[in-house]
Amino acid sequence: MLSPSARAGLGWGLVGIAAFSLTVPFTRSAVDGGAMSPLFVGCGRAVVAALLAAAALALTRQRPPRGTQWLRLAVVAAGVVVGFPVLTSFALTTASAGHSAVVIALLPAATAVAAVLRAHERPPLAFWAAAAAGAAAAVGFAWAQGGGPGGAHWTDLLLLGAVVAAAVGYAEGGLLARDLGAWQTISWALVLSAPLMAALTGAAVLRQPPGGGPAEWAAFAYLGVVSMFLGFFAWYRGLAIGPMARVGQIQLVQPVLTIGWAALLLREPLTWPTVLGGGAVIACAALAVRTRPRRTGAAARGDRPR
Repeated sequence: MLSPSARAGLGWGLVGIAAFSLTVPFTRSAVDGGAMSPLFVGCGRAVVAALLAAAALALTRQRPPRGTQWLRLAVVAAGVVVGFPVLTSFALTTASAGHSAVVIALLPAATAVAAVLRAHERPPLAFWAAAAAGAAAAVGFAWAQGGGPGGAHWTDLLLLGAVVAAAVGYAEGGLLARDLGAWQTISWALVLSAPLMAALTGAAVLRQPPGGGPAEWAAFAYLGVVSMFLGFFAWYRGLAIGPMARVGQIQLVQPVLTIGWAALLLREPLTWPTVLGGGAVIACAALAVRTRPRRTGAAARGDRPR
């Protein structure tokens, strides 16, 4: 049986993933048609989130990070504020939401590896078996919906880079959230990256003034307020409670949710293989999260979120 703490971590993680599951479809909606450039979408949403973060930090009078915490925040910002949003925005100018889930489905396994390397977590063999099965099921499921392999191209490289960036940012952010707090971690990361993202957004606007109708701007607003800000409140809270390798496997349900949203919002095909594949992905995720990880080093000494 899972402990109350483990259930809380998984619950917060699931809330975060539910918020993130709309990121790919809404990014695709924002950049589709060329009314908004991928650079504007990828960077502008971070500027919106940074304004909200700065207001929240000021209103609650949060104490600034100290010393090496700023360097660790830079790692978080590079991964989840700059890397993942910008790379996926460029990839989704040509790739469908379904095809993009092929590579993004590898994120749980990448997060688990990052957690093992950074947080000294040592999941048992059963965890790795379930994670590998889940990754295979998620990739096969998303690949089938994306129209098959079709040959690797530059968008796949961009998406793979986004996966690596997000995994590193998730692992470092989950650890840092134990010291700074969940929402404070993403807020300080956003504030730290704000000058760079504002400059890039300005350059994007000068190069191509953003256009689009209400649907495109609504999608952009969601990306800035929820995907880039509020969703991380729950996600980093779940990772902070941990164990990160286990909570990270909740991401296995994200391709299922993402392709469901893509079918509803973008009219991408939804068939019985989707339903069956989604069931397989969720089953593997459930098996993975119920395994008991071994922890060493700092994790074995009982570090808990504050």
